Amino acid sequence: VRVVINGFDHVYLETHNWGAAVAFWQRLGFQLEFDTGHGSGMLRNPAGGPTVFLAEQSIEDPLASELYLGAPADYEPPAGVTVVSPFTETHWGTKVMVIQDPDGHRFRIEAPTGD
Repeated sequence: VRVVINGFDHVYLETHNWGAAVAFWQRLGFQLEFDTGHGSGMLRNPAGGPTVFLAEQSIEDPLASELYLGAPADYEPPAGVTVVSPFTETHWGTKVMVIQDPDGHRFRIEAPTGD
């Protein structure tokens, strides 16, 4: 039995201005679900779909954006999928893998650690 991806989980966006970024997403209907207290947090649209995780970075740092796919704890990528970085545990209690499509786009797959 092949274990498949659960779908799009969240979009990770870095910002140089946490307050302005939160206000932008709130104007689009997203609601702040949690604030870490240090310039990052998650917003959810009440209509459903993936969440947006914002993280403020120093003005000197370039900004990143990443698309996260959700997967079950026992997920293994199928043959033919390029794994850039195998699963590694995160400090927030999950594990993340980086894969790459044929055009070079990279995506992160996040799964529970299974503990």
